[in-house]
Amino acid sequence: MSPPKPLSATTALGRQPSLKAPRIVGDWVLWLEQRPQEKGRTTVLIRPWRQAGCTPRELTAAPANLRCRIHEYGGGALAAALEHDRDQLLLVWSDDRDRCLWQQTWRGLQSPDPAALTAESEPLRISAPGDRDLGGGLIDLLHRRWVGVMELSGRDHLVGIALDRNDQEPHVLHVADDFAGYPALSADGTQLAWVEWRQPAMPWDASELRCAALSADGELQHIRTLTGSTPEAAQTISVFQPVWQPDGALVVAEDRSGWWNLIRQGDPGAADSAWERPWPMEAETAMPQWVFGMSTTAWDGQQLLAAVCSEGCWELKRLSPDGTTSSVNQPFDDLADLHADAGRAVAIASSNGIGPGLLELDLTLDEWQHTPAGNAVMATDAISMAEPLWFEGANGRRTHAWYYPPSGGGDGNAPLLVKSHSGPTAMARRGLDLGIQFWTTRGWGVVDVNYGGSTGFGRAYRERLNGSWGDVDVQDCAAAATALVQSGRAHPERVAIEGGSAGGFTTLACLCFTDVFRAGACRYAVSDLTSLASETHRFEARYLDTLVGPWPEDRARYQARSPLQHAQRIRCPVIFFQGLQDKVVVPEQTERMAAALRANGIPVDVQTFPEEGHGFRDSAVKVQVLEATEAFFRRHLGL
Repeated sequence: MSPPKPLSATTALGRQPSLKAPRIVGDWVLWLEQRPQEKGRTTVLIRPWRQAGCTPRELTAAPANLRCRIHEYGGGALAAALEHDRDQLLLVWSDDRDRCLWQQTWRGLQSPDPAALTAESEPLRISAPGDRDLGGGLIDLLHRRWVGVMELSGRDHLVGIALDRNDQEPHVLHVADDFAGYPALSADGTQLAWVEWRQPAMPWDASELRCAALSADGELQHIRTLTGSTPEAAQTISVFQPVWQPDGALVVAEDRSGWWNLIRQGDPGAADSAWERPWPMEAETAMPQWVFGMSTTAWDGQQLLAAVCSEGCWELKRLSPDGTTSSVNQPFDDLADLHADAGRAVAIASSNGIGPGLLELDLTLDEWQHTPAGNAVMATDAISMAEPLWFEGANGRRTHAWYYPPSGGGDGNAPLLVKSHSGPTAMARRGLDLGIQFWTTRGWGVVDVNYGGSTGFGRAYRERLNGSWGDVDVQDCAAAATALVQSGRAHPERVAIEGGSAGGFTTLACLCFTDVFRAGACRYAVSDLTSLASETHRFEARYLDTLVGPWPEDRARYQARSPLQHAQRIRCPVIFFQGLQDKVVVPEQTERMAAALRANGIPVDVQTFPEEGHGFRDSAVKVQVLEATEAFFRRHLGL
């Protein structure tokens, strides 16, 4: 078979919107759409349930831009609720224009025509401007308010903000010891559960599930810790996404067993109510809580559903009270943002051959419908399908990656791109990634490495990186490339590596401390661990205590692992991309790293973007980065 026509960067990254946070509202489905062609602006769309051919209605037109900046990574920008006999839809969102909460109510949901929806009034700003961030919330109809998280003065607060009134000061319900998130309201509106954690732990290291009763006037009473752990516990435990069932039972994922499994407590208000563990499995039902709003568990009105990850692939399961599980009929193995109601479910889903889109499931009829975010741009037979690659990684441990062979077939002369994902607790997922197909249609093989520290393989796999960042991840990425070279699928002099954020650090460390790679590309990359320990934002201020060691006691280890301190060991060309609004990896880090390489006579290219932060949102920027990376590699690898 002849190779397909190379996929352009504009087609790969410049046209497809990103879908997020779908939910079912009566007979409608709504979701967020981040539009790269509008510089990453995010808006709300709605259409009737399972009516893919119906043009969706935009509810938050420009200049509205739904985005939460809590902990810099945000998430949870929208809360929605049906009220007044289900013909009134209430939206509350965090708007990036002023970092305030806005409210708007829509009528006309009884009609199946999106054009019949009418706004009751213009959007109303319900929180007063101030030096704070708000997000990750829900609508409490019983007390007629939004309840969520406020980050202010280096601390998280659970707050309430009344609906239908403008420019209010948030009412503080609870001040967290450090961080808080994932509030969940019981079905009768009388109890609130949420997750708390404190430094030096990240929420996936040690966190606690807390619960309180709500008084008649909405204040929190009898706050108690139900499960989880503090950072000092003999066994640290992480909890994720509390979900209430209609009978008052509470379900949450926790990893006491070494896997994020769901546990259930029948009556959280009873002192002697024990946790049950009905569904033990060597698979994950949670993700690291980098952002608010992630959901892997949902109650559809009659049954519990969970997205379950095993060896890098996701499936959707029904979880019965008797402990049995069964798979839901649907063909996708990359799932996110699960929501359910009234015997129906919705998620963002993709597979290796089908791009991300809106998955709607009728659980009663056992039927599904998938609406891709954009038109298919590749024939199925032109797509390079991911192959699981297991290899011997750091310390001889079995390690996973996804390998994408060059389109049309490849041989030992093919160039190879190694991808080191960010996080570093994220995971290389199997869903169709047009950015990867950009490379394979140009004759490259691509290996997306789930290096030690990645999620989806249990807590022990995730903790391989503890104290070993810049070591285990580096060995694993180099070992993946070496395994492909030795098996005759890549040329040893045509191996490049790229990554962003933590993946950018791994990229630089691979160039520093191994001799496998011949070129590198870094987006907003960590280059100096000593600077990161003292310069980064609050959310990750103590993260390196776990990944590297206590700061400043282990200063020597920080210096030994920092590429900036060993720039003379990099002997191959590097291209850097940096947003000048980045508060996670400040631009000065990239400037110092590039200057050190130039001083050593290494070919360096630096491209900066004045309006971008940590993670690029503008499609024009994404396209420029991809095109510049490919041209840089082609030039310096002699392709």
